[in-house]
Amino acid sequence: MADNGGGTSISITALDGIVNVNSLFTLASFLGLAWTPSNGSTTLSDPECAAGDRAESDLVSFHVLAFACFLFSSLVALCLKQAIRTVPRPGRASIARINRLALRGGIIACATSSVFACFFLMLALVNLVQVRLGRISCSGAALGAAVPLVTLVPAGLFIYAAIVLYTFAHTH
Repeated sequence: MADNGGGTSISITALDGIVNVNSLFTLASFLGLAWTPSNGSTTLSDPECAAGDRAESDLVSFHVLAFACFLFSSLVALCLKQAIRTVPRPGRASIARINRLALRGGIIACATSSVFACFFLMLALVNLVQVRLGRISCSGAALGAAVPLVTLVPAGLFIYAAIVLYTFAHTH
């Protein structure tokens, strides 16, 4: 099916954006995995506020999940870009042959995976805050760092998901 408007270029631009942003977040997740949370010592004045092994374990687990979701999203986006192939036609503008169902499904898969990846990265950062600053329940600094994180990230994810769903409901 040929796209006579700008839909193909918009899809390619959206896929480029997904790949670029996910590349940055994938790198951040990978660096988070490479970082060693602690060596068993703590600088907290109250040892009861130390996050413990569970927070360190969750930190690594959520980084791995975020990394996997970002990587999945990027790979699907790259595959979709390859699937949009340009067919040269002598004397006419090139057209793109697109399986719209596959394109829409792939973009939804990318968006869904990116949302999950951001959610897991947020959870990893909450655990990082607890490892570095102490448990949220007993540290004002940890609470002050975590509250903006757990309010702004879900708000951004909600807006992102709403716009993606709106776009899919109002395009054909």
